[in-house]
Amino acid sequence: MSGGILAALGMLLASFATSLTHLYLSIGLLSGSGWALTFTPTLACLSRYFSRLRSLAMGLALTGVGLSSFAFAPLFQWLISHYAWRGALLLVSALSLHLVACGALLRPLSLTEDPAMGGPGAQLASLLHHGPFLRYTVALTLINTGYFIPYVHLVAHVQDLDWDPLPAAFLLSVVAISDLVGRVVSGWLGDAVPGPVARLLMLWTTLTGLSLALFPVARAPTALVALAVAYGFTSGALTPVAFSMLPELVGTGRIYCGLGLLQMVESIGGLLGAPLSGYLRDVTGNYTASFVVAGAFLLAGSGVLITLPHFFCFSARTSKPQNLVTVALDAKVPLPKEGLEED
Repeated sequence: MSGGILAALGMLLASFATSLTHLYLSIGLLSGSGWALTFTPTLACLSRYFSRLRSLAMGLALTGVGLSSFAFAPLFQWLISHYAWRGALLLVSALSLHLVACGALLRPLSLTEDPAMGGPGAQLASLLHHGPFLRYTVALTLINTGYFIPYVHLVAHVQDLDWDPLPAAFLLSVVAISDLVGRVVSGWLGDAVPGPVARLLMLWTTLTGLSLALFPVARAPTALVALAVAYGFTSGALTPVAFSMLPELVGTGRIYCGLGLLQMVESIGGLLGAPLSGYLRDVTGNYTASFVVAGAFLLAGSGVLITLPHFFCFSARTSKPQNLVTVALDAKVPLPKEGLEED
């Protein structure tokens, strides 16, 4: 709920900006902080709600990212054409304020394993000495370094191939639609396919890396659209299993601290990936090296995933049952039996 207020406040102040510095402070600092306070706790909370169908729950929840990627860009352009950019930011601020209502609907759960985990300080210390968690963090940081490159440079790459701006932008819509489908399919497979989720995550990561590396090879429109579909599906597919796998590594009792630490570190990769890609474009004169290096980062992340526990074990379950819920914090009524107690 605090994140929703900060996100809305940042957009509101941005509508009064008179310089780029004002936008850095308003959208970059305030709204960025609000999105961080919204995204991470929501996913961590969701991880504690589900055990048996956690991957599917993550996939369905994260479809919002694909839907917004597909719909918001044209919506924002429409708002700008009717209300100018300041009015558009005011309306986006009002939309962001709905995050407060979303946060009010979340109910944190107390699990039987929580007391044994200690406070945030004890959890952080244990995570910093947790080998599988540290290796998983390295893997996702490498993945994040190359993951976002098409969203930043794909349109410019196809324009270098003499595409018009509108068809070039259409490729991102193709990516967004495929991303949406991939999240749901992967969430279902994460619970349906036997064995550790790490193997499924490695499969999606490898395919995403290969599709990125092949973008410079594709020249024909049909090949580029096919690669956009492949990249969108596989990059969307890796997201729900990446988040649903973390509770299996650190336990649901440490998921808040674990997910926060993971996202803080992996964001370094996302921060550095796009500038590195742009630098390679400036040095070489095209995006060939940019996409190949981006794909190499994802393949390197796939290699690290192989080192996780039980990766080669074929009898391990895809998800672990979590301990029963003992109390819903701030709730005065008993929880329904058919949902949480069965899980």
